[in-house]
Order: sequence, then C-alpha cells, then structure tokens
Amino acid sequence: MAITAAASRLGTSAFDSAAPVELRPNASEADVKQVIAAVYRQLLGNDYLMASERLTSAESLLSNGRITVQEFVRQVAKSELYKSKFFYNSFQTRTIELNYKHLLGRAPYDESEFVYHLDLYQNKGYDADIDSYIDSPEYQVNFGENIVPYYRGFNTQPGQKTVGFSRMFQLYRGYANSDRAQLGGNAPRLATELGRNSATTVRTPGSAYIPLTRGETPGSTFGGVISTGQSGRLYRIEVTSVLQPGYPRVRKSNQSRIVPYEELSNEMQRVLRQGGKISSVTPL
Repeated sequence: MAITAAASRLGTSAFDSAAPVELRPNASEADVKQVIAAVYRQLLGNDYLMASERLTSAESLLSNGRITVQEFVRQVAKSELYKSKFFYNSFQTRTIELNYKHLLGRAPYDESEFVYHLDLYQNKGYDADIDSYIDSPEYQVNFGENIVPYYRGFNTQPGQKTVGFSRMFQLYRGYANSDRAQLGGNAPRLATELGRNSATTVRTPGSAYIPLTRGETPGSTFGGVISTGQSGRLYRIEVTSVLQPGYPRVRKSNQSRIVPYEELSNEMQRVLRQGGKISSVTPL
C-alpha cells in the first residue's frame, strides 16, 4: 500500500511494500550480508562505502552470532567512519538531525529533543549520546534487537507525531540521495523551524529549492531601482533550476526575483521557457 498518493513524486515509492530487514534465527550467509548492507545504507545515509572502510571485525561478530543487529548498529554509529562522515565536520544540530534519521528513522519533533542531546553530549560525551538513541524505549519498541532501523517517519503509527511526516522530507531527499551530497551541506535543516515550533513544508526530493530566510537578500532582481508599476504592488518569485545564458550552460539552483504585478505573468512565462520551476510567489 502506498504511503501517500503522491509517493512517486515524493520519492517514497521504494518503501511502499518493503518489509523491514530482520536477522532471523538460523539466517543464511546471504541473509547476514543483506542485513549488514542495510545497516550501512541506513546509518551512512546512502554514502559510498569503500572496502577498506568496512567494519570487518563487527561484521564477523554479527555473522557468528556473537552480537545482535542492535549492537552492530551501535558499533557503526560509534565508529570513526560514522564520525568522519557526520560528526567532525557538521554543526552539532545537523548531527542530531542525522542521528534521529539514521538511528530512530524519523526527524526530530521539537526543540526539546535538540536541547536534550546537546546537553547529553556536552556532559557525558559522544558515546553516551549514541547510546541514548539505541537504548531508548522508542528504539526497542520499533526495532528490537534484530531489525535494521528504517525510515518509519513516513508512516502513520502510534507515538508518531504528525509533524514528523513533513519534517522527514527536509532530511530525506530521495532513495538514491546521499546525506553528504545535499544542497544544504553540513548545515542543519530543521533548527529554525524547531526553534519557532512552526510547521514544515514538504519538499519533493527532486527540488533543489531552499527557502530564503527572513531578511535574506534575494539572489537577483532586475537591478537598480525596482519599479512598483502602476498598481504599486510587488511580488517575489522564488525559482529553481533556471538555465543561465552563455557558455558553459549551467542551471542556477536558487533565485529570487522581485517584480511588479503588471510584469508578473510575463516573468513567470520567462522562467518556464528557461526550464525553471517556480517554487513560490509571495506578495511584498
């Protein structure tokens, strides 16, 4: 059953009928390899993994039944591999966002969850913070000892806040996307919204658009003094993927243009002719 009627457009089709990956008793070697691959994919945010980076010792322990999937997840999350990708070079709030996504399969719900983990890290350190996710009742209820964490933030379920669905799309950018290859880089995606306790807009994975924050100068305007036109009304058009003139031909990921009402229709048509997408039209 589809997660949503817009599953194909939102990029969630891959999860519509996919069952959670679980390591069952008497699992075959192929089953164990599938579990290991699923853990790496989930925790490393679909980032490329070189053979030399694999945690061979932990993999061996899991294959021999010496540790559970839960403990394998813990070892990956505490490894230098994970830290180098998502901790050392990221804002602390971005790390928390990704920890929620990778370990609990959802987005943070509110600012109190940020505050809790910031405080825990400052007082008890990185390992204790990771343990707080994996040893939590939430993890145990949803994944237990032998289910690989998955993106449950897309599903309606007990204990899942509705706001988590829309916020998940700020962190999830498509099945083939890597958490280290997104437009926003290492910056947090939800810090402002959580601080304001405001709703989150659902962004489709194919969109490169990032909304401008309040007070941010638009990427471009018509230049010089902007005419208000005969009506005196101005509109801001925010667009993405506009093909720029000249050579080489490149697409600019995010632009904002301020136009008078009388020129609004012509400007929108011009954007579409250049292959761009209109993200929003807002009166000023």
